[in-house]
Amino acid sequence: MINNESIRKLRKMDLSELVDHLEMQEIENDTRYLSFDERLQLSIDYLYQEKYNSRVKGLIKRSKFRIQDAHFSAVYYEQREIDRHTLQELATCNYVTHRRNIIFQGFTGSGKTYLACALGREACKQEIRTRYIRLPDLLIERDEATLKPKGVTNLITKFSNYSLLIIDEWLLDDVSEEDLKFLFEIIERRYDSGSTIYCTQFRKGDWHKRLGGGVHADAIMDRIVHNAVWFDTGQLNMREQLAQNNHQ
Repeated sequence: MINNESIRKLRKMDLSELVDHLEMQEIENDTRYLSFDERLQLSIDYLYQEKYNSRVKGLIKRSKFRIQDAHFSAVYYEQREIDRHTLQELATCNYVTHRRNIIFQGFTGSGKTYLACALGREACKQEIRTRYIRLPDLLIERDEATLKPKGVTNLITKFSNYSLLIIDEWLLDDVSEEDLKFLFEIIERRYDSGSTIYCTQFRKGDWHKRLGGGVHADAIMDRIVHNAVWFDTGQLNMREQLAQNNHQ
């Protein structure tokens, strides 16, 4: 076993996981008599996996998903007219590589937020910097930022820099002209530089009116819709369905 001074140095270099694994090797009979190269390879693999798990855990925590435990493996397909093949393709996160947007459109309770958070977790597992936020909360942050020097500018930069941004409750409430200008700045900066997932109850034909019907509506739609994957989450209320299943 390595001496205490070496252990101290490893921990100081933030390699405590390596120390833990070396100690495990001394205890386990299966590894004690392996060659140096074999033990070193095992330790490197263990260290890599632990560091990866830590990074992913941090990304998920900082993403602030509304549904923290959303997983694609738990997506409910029965009685839902949703495209399983498209969902499985989205789970690869290729759309982020190609800077494409995703729009989950469906009725209240149809699973838009769950699917968006599940996609966000898959992105974090690929070490893609992700953030979830409701549109009303984003606008509240904008209002608070107006009280600070360069606050709004910094906020726009912050939300422009995520590789994947999830905006929930998109266009649920009326937006003012000032709101539209703020949203346009974020969307413009993200155009061709990041991917955005929008969760909305409104179909494409309703967006222009919900966005005020003016030049900002034209500009916002142009930057969102033309390269978007539009996914209909259907009419089945998943909250009611899952509640029924739990009582059966």
